[in-house]
Amino acid sequence: MTIDSIEATAIEIPLPRQFAGSVYAMTTRCAIVTRIRTADGLTAEVYNGDNREHGAELVRLIIEEIAPLVLGQDAIAYERLWQRMFAITLPNRDRKLAMEAIACVDTAVWDLLGKRAGLSVRQLLGGHRSELPIISIGGYYAEGKTLLDLAKEMEALRLWGMGGCKVKVGGLSPDADAERVKAAVDGAGPGFMIAVDANRGWSIPDAIRFARLIEHLPIAWFEEPVRWDDEARGMAEVRRACRIPINAGQSEYSARGVRRLLDAGAVDIVNFDASEAGGITEWRRAADACALVDVRMAHHEEPQIAAHMLAAIPHGICVECFADPARDPLWPHLLPDAPRPKGGMLAVPDRPGFGITLDRTAVAKYAIATAEAR
Repeated sequence: MTIDSIEATAIEIPLPRQFAGSVYAMTTRCAIVTRIRTADGLTAEVYNGDNREHGAELVRLIIEEIAPLVLGQDAIAYERLWQRMFAITLPNRDRKLAMEAIACVDTAVWDLLGKRAGLSVRQLLGGHRSELPIISIGGYYAEGKTLLDLAKEMEALRLWGMGGCKVKVGGLSPDADAERVKAAVDGAGPGFMIAVDANRGWSIPDAIRFARLIEHLPIAWFEEPVRWDDEARGMAEVRRACRIPINAGQSEYSARGVRRLLDAGAVDIVNFDASEAGGITEWRRAADACALVDVRMAHHEEPQIAAHMLAAIPHGICVECFADPARDPLWPHLLPDAPRPKGGMLAVPDRPGFGITLDRTAVAKYAIATAEAR
């Protein structure tokens, strides 16, 4: 299964309005589409990531630096390919960006492996179950948004087939955000999962105060509660101070970064992002490390890929998406036959590989950079 060519396309879709968390605001939905063709006629086609600023640079990295390392190589030897690609991270550079580029190619390699075997990636990785719960990222900050609006948003998500919502916090005072979370819980009703995500927005004392204000509520997890500069120690402190499970890992870009969180006793759940941190091969290492210490796995966004990984393992919790098409137009634009959530569950397609069929007209419409190497 010799790799014959690699093509990468950066896409950027303008959003109709701003979506704000505690420390960021989104106005576009971005991704990298990667295609790999083999000498025996197989084609991988995947999309990864939500990189907001560096799409064209990722395309350059894939074509100019990674492609020479993998063209002519056997895609079955995915560990050897990964080590060859990892070499681009060794010089002094933006290593996170390099790991994102590796992730794009590694994900396409796993799509090839599934297509060669006639199996889905879920089956290749362990096949633990065929469906899993799905929740939406939501509860964004918006000017004029009321507590009643937030409660109605949860009702709408349930009608869209979601099993829960990850609500944004960390942008207001602990007391004000606690009121928002209570409104979300009340609007959601019983059996609807509510998690909260501060996106590293609070100091340790404010994160602890917030946790204590909401820990009487049925909260699934408290994600990235404290600021980035000392977060492993800070999360461990928050974890000791409250009963809510602590979730983090999306800001790490290697499995060894996840090990740092585990060693610090900082997390109950890890949402390591394969699309930003070296792909499925590196994600498996992080998942195995978590399994050994009874830490559960989630994933940051990217349901078209994450569903396969999380459904494959016994300690996967749920997959997350953006249910609101205004926040994520990729599913309707790029995946016309994607599985749709129903009753809070998502069935994972068992088509070979990731089972992704992209709308090429939409890809061409939103492309900002594209290149191919042979």
